[in-house]
Amino acid sequence: MANKKLKDDYKNNIKPYQPKPNYLVNCTRAFIIGGIICTIGEALTKFYTTVFHFSDKEAGNPTVATLVILSALLTGLGIYDKLGQYAGAGSAVPVTGFANSMTSAAMEHRSEGIVLGVATNMFKLAGSVIVFGVVGAYIVGLIRYTLKLLM
Repeated sequence: MANKKLKDDYKNNIKPYQPKPNYLVNCTRAFIIGGIICTIGEALTKFYTTVFHFSDKEAGNPTVATLVILSALLTGLGIYDKLGQYAGAGSAVPVTGFANSMTSAAMEHRSEGIVLGVATNMFKLAGSVIVFGVVGAYIVGLIRYTLKLLM
């Protein structure tokens, strides 16, 4: 009980010193940066459909791969982290944020070696995203298959 009172006292004491988040500015930044990333993705799709004569569906995979490579490169150069601090969720939500999380974890543990450092820790954050994505897709597939059988 005393521990809870200490936590409450601490929260009340530091409240006047904490900066107030500007939600409008944060949302605007996230929207603009996320939109720019998606616009780059659309431009890449247009590039692949025009230059390589892919269909829109076929251009999807190289577009995602290019965005992942660019994000990993910018993370390695330290640029994507600054972008993430500025844009918040606008840089974390697209596939580039996924690539950033994997690259950051790999870079953080590179001193421990390739196997025990990079390979072991690279999927710490991204692993849960992959697992829940696969499980979610499996469940949706089962539901769709069941509904198709019933109709």
